[in-house]
Amino acid sequence: MIGLQNISLKQLRYFVAAAEGGRLSLAATQMHVSQSTITTAILNLEESLETQLFIRQAHGVILTAEGNRFFLRVRHILDALEDAVSDPASSDKNLNGRIRLAASYTLLGYFLPSLMGRFRTRHPDVEFDLIDLDRAEIEASLEAGEIDLGLVILSNTTLRSQFKHSVLIRSRRQLWAAAGHPLLSQGGTTLADISQHPYIQITVDEGELSTQRYWQAAGLEPNIAFRTSSMEALRGLIGHGFGVTILSDMVYRPWSLEGRRIECLPLLDPVPPMEVGLIWQDNNERADCVETFKKFMIDTCANSSEQFHSAR
Repeated sequence: MIGLQNISLKQLRYFVAAAEGGRLSLAATQMHVSQSTITTAILNLEESLETQLFIRQAHGVILTAEGNRFFLRVRHILDALEDAVSDPASSDKNLNGRIRLAASYTLLGYFLPSLMGRFRTRHPDVEFDLIDLDRAEIEASLEAGEIDLGLVILSNTTLRSQFKHSVLIRSRRQLWAAAGHPLLSQGGTTLADISQHPYIQITVDEGELSTQRYWQAAGLEPNIAFRTSSMEALRGLIGHGFGVTILSDMVYRPWSLEGRRIECLPLLDPVPPMEVGLIWQDNNERADCVETFKKFMIDTCANSSEQFHSAR
């Protein structure tokens, strides 16, 4: 049996930073320590657990299957710890009311649920009317006063000046490819390199439109082999070597449903990150619970390393 006395909170924080950033150097910068400190902490953690948590690569690290399972549990523990020691004023058990919240497909699946769960722990009597809408529908619903808040991919909207908004995370975009793909042998890749390979295009949440923006800015086109609205279909096709894609870290998972490994590689071209944020109407009629939830989302994301990178 593994002794907990051999594992420190600091080790877990270093492990999470490395898992989320994908590079030990980035984790060291975020944690304000040397890279050797991160490396030693992870090696000691792997020794204590008797499990390999990372696969070391020339361009960074990627979680093993066991490492990914461990990461999800540790991330939950660290989030719960942060909530437990947060400002007592932010945990009002008497707060009640209803929040009309709309979010798009990707954010409902990969971003919002854990944050809602943490908020509910603090405010169990607040109820949500949660609606699945695309970005244009969310903006129209806000204008009509049908919802209180919208959670959208801000980098897709052209109407920022029409609503009050706050950026919650900026999630970098990277190349996704099957383990062993020839592009992964480099320390980074370019759009020109990627254009020589079949490309799997995600279509949900205006994925095709956002892809076109940065490809057109570079004067290039992806060699699209398949379009899909299913993230799991995309992962399966990539895992089996049918193509590559460029997507944000927020939706990255290192394995397809069939257990095929998917790896990431940094882009050398100036591809913008995906920005996720809240939008709302500029008025003073929102309920206390709506204002509390908005502040919780902004503060929680600002204090988290997920502000720039998501779980790897």
